[in-house]
This record gives sequence, C-alpha cells and structure tokens, in this order.
Amino acid sequence: MAVVARSVGSIGAGTLLFLSFPPRTTWFLAPVGLAILTLVLQGRSLRAGFGYGYLAGLAFFVPLLPWVGTYVGAVPWLALAAIEATSVAAFGAVVAVVNRFPIAPLWIASAWVATEAVRSRVPFGGFPWGRLAFGQADGPLLPVAGIIGAPGISFAIVLMGAGIAGLLQCLRGRRSRASAGHLIAVAAPALLAVIVSSSTVPAQSSTTVAVIQGNVPRLGLDFNAQRRAVLDNHVAQTEQLATEVSAGRAPQPQLVIWPENASDLDPFRNPDAADRIHDAARRVGVPILVGTVLQQGDGTTLNSAIVWDPVEGPGQQHVKRQLVPFGEYLPLRGIVTALSSYADQAGNFVAGTGNGVVDLNGVPIAVATCYEVAFDDLVAESVQSGAQLITVPTNNATFGRTDMTYQQLAMSRIRAVEHGRSVLVAATSGVSAIIEPDGSVQQQTAIFTADMLVGAVPLRTDMTLATRFGAGVEIFLSLLVVPGLLIVIRRKISGKRT
Repeated sequence: MAVVARSVGSIGAGTLLFLSFPPRTTWFLAPVGLAILTLVLQGRSLRAGFGYGYLAGLAFFVPLLPWVGTYVGAVPWLALAAIEATSVAAFGAVVAVVNRFPIAPLWIASAWVATEAVRSRVPFGGFPWGRLAFGQADGPLLPVAGIIGAPGISFAIVLMGAGIAGLLQCLRGRRSRASAGHLIAVAAPALLAVIVSSSTVPAQSSTTVAVIQGNVPRLGLDFNAQRRAVLDNHVAQTEQLATEVSAGRAPQPQLVIWPENASDLDPFRNPDAADRIHDAARRVGVPILVGTVLQQGDGTTLNSAIVWDPVEGPGQQHVKRQLVPFGEYLPLRGIVTALSSYADQAGNFVAGTGNGVVDLNGVPIAVATCYEVAFDDLVAESVQSGAQLITVPTNNATFGRTDMTYQQLAMSRIRAVEHGRSVLVAATSGVSAIIEPDGSVQQQTAIFTADMLVGAVPLRTDMTLATRFGAGVEIFLSLLVVPGLLIVIRRKISGKRT
C-alpha cells in the first residue's frame, strides 16, 4: 500500500507540473508538485528515488508533448516523453539521498537545474522544452529572470517546493530542526521577485515595428503544399499594412517581420517569388525579415531569415543554427524509419553559424527561429553581440491547435525579461505577439487567422545580469549539489568501514 500511495503521489506531482504550463496560468502548481514529489522521495533508496522520479516525469511529459505527434502518430510523442522523463528520474535519485540533510532544499533545487541542463544538451543537441521556468511567465518570479535567467527561475521554483515539503514535515513532527531554513527557502525567491520588480531601466530609444501573420491554407504536415498561397497570404497582409499606413490608420513601421516558412519558395530559384516579396517590401517602404527555405546545390536546404530591402532586395540572412532532430533532419534514420512511416518526411536541413544578429533598417536584431528560442546560449549570444530587439519567426502550423504555440509564447516572454529586450513573435498561423521587455504582451493575434500587429517598442543597449553571466548562472547553480553528494558518499564509505 505504501508503494501504491507513493506511486500515486509521484504521478500527481508530475501532473501538477504539467498543469502549471500554458495555456493555463496556474503557475503556482509547480512548487506544489515539487513539494509532493519531495515528500514522496523522503527516506527512499537511490533505486526507489529513480523509479518514483520516472513516474513523475512520465506524468509531466506525456501530457505536455502531444503536439509532437499531432500528425505523425503517438510513437514519436511517447518515445520523446519516455526519454525526457529520465531527467526527472535522475533528479528523484539525487533527492532520495540528499533529502535528509538540513540544507536539503538548496541541494534539491540544484539537482533539478543540473538535470535540466543535461537534457537541454543531450541527446541530439538537447530538448529544453518543459523547463520549469517556461511555465512561469504569468507568475511573480518572472522579474528575477533578468538577474538569474531561466535556470534561476527553475531553481527558485524547486527551492520553494522543497521548502514547503520541509515545513510540512516539521509541522507533522518528523523534523524539529531547520524549520527556519525551510521558511527561508520558501520566502527568499518571492522576496527577491518583489525587490527586482520595483526597479526599472528606461529605454534609450524606441521604434515602430510590424509583425505579419499570413495564415496557411490547410493544417497538417502538408500545410505548405500550396506554397504560393502561403507566400501570397503574407504579401497580402503586408500590402494591407501599407494601405493602412497610407490612409493614416496605422503608423509607419521601421521594420517588418515575417514568420518562418513565410516563403517556402526559394526566392533565389523562383523569380516570381522574389518579385512578390520585393513588391511587398516596396509597398510598405521598409525592409522585411523574410522566413524562407533555400535549396542548396548538394540537395540540402537552409532554414533562412533574409533581410529584404525595398530598394536593394535581399541582403543579410540568418540561417537557423539549432535544428529540430527528426523534423528538420533525421538522426538514426534506419531505426527511426522502421518505427514510423512519417520519418522519411523529415527534412535534410543544414545548420547555420554566426551570432544570430542581422541589421534591419539600422536596428540590430536577434533572430531566434522557432525552436531556437528554447536554447539559452543562442539568444544570449545574440544579445551579447549587440541585438536591441529579439525576433522569433516561427511556424506552428504543423502542430495544429495544440498547446505548443502558447508554450512557445511563454518562452518568448521569459527571454524578454531575461535579456531586457522587446520580443517580436511572428507565426505563420499564430500566435504572433509583440512583447515588452518586462514580459507583458502588448498585442497578440488569434490562432489560424490572417492578421498584423503594429506597435512601438523600446530599444535597449544595456545588458541584464543574466545576459552578462550567461551560462555561468546555470553552471554555478548546478554545482551546488556536489557538496551534498560528496557528504552522502563519505557517509556511505564510513558506514562500510564500521
């Protein structure tokens, strides 16, 4: 019965973590879920901790990631969830052995950051989706992202959860010491958030931007079978913007952002596509950042965002640096093809290089194409290289009406605060948004509608502490668990000698 109860508790904890993520705004369920999981792991062995952690991981990732299998079936979705759940299993194993010490909340929070760091990098370049920080865009801890970044928010959430668990144990009489430490673990993150939220940094200047959402003719993996229709949709919305500006119903933007895959017709190989893009740029009178796919002579392709000037035509470009495994390229092709008939539809894209910054009408902007916004180092490098705005051109049409687009919007809001920059999310089918540096959403579109957003946003050249420290915060927080593990090992060795 005890095993059953702990198993139910683990599954409940993972479910609460899932429920803390967008499109829901129940961010407060995350520390509650971590508190439950910490209590479940109290006094367990290393092996039991791994098992209960894995159950929690499955309960978290299985409902979080169904968008992966929207049009390709359940096998890729469930396989990915099973792999990602191992990170929570590893966390459970660590918690089981350090949970009995007075400063355990600190080590527990560190263990979570460490396991998130690993799964954000391996295998196949990592999969950061589902990091606890990405569920906190509507929570009170959002302001601390500017100091300790996304890893710091994850750390704070787990610290609070472990502190709550410790306080509950004290109340039940199982612990007579360290209640003050647990209280600090719960209160410190909230206090830091209050202090940080009271400070603001004025913008040096501002600019007017436009985000175009052209929509797509159909859902599913073949959304772009009518590639010309997708391009025409974005051209039409841009021309409508030009009309609104001419009539005085909209301000003149300094720059225009199109989404990823706005033109899957290579404009360098299709003159008619190039003409349509150039006509749109000429009509609106300012450069457009155009998401397009470029065909290489060796059969590979590039996921590119090109600066298209109304006079000079195509110029600087960003080539997506972090490709989606099993989507934009296919590792382990033989094995994966045997598992799913959809595997052969994976692309043959080649990753780009550089710092992710392009100049758009005099404004240096960071380009984080779709999946790239989930990776700390890519966005940080762009801002460190001088970007004053962050753009997230994305194509969510392949995931239908799932939670994916709202989860990505939340990531973009975290990045805005983390780096003190406005973020422009341009999606083919939604949700597109203009996000302020404080993470608030100035404007956003509905999903699967043709629309445009026009607004003034601040430009910033200063760097937040999170930007300056970069990966250093994550490394520091991850290493805090090492002393706890060393103490456990030393005690094990001493126990064997006696």
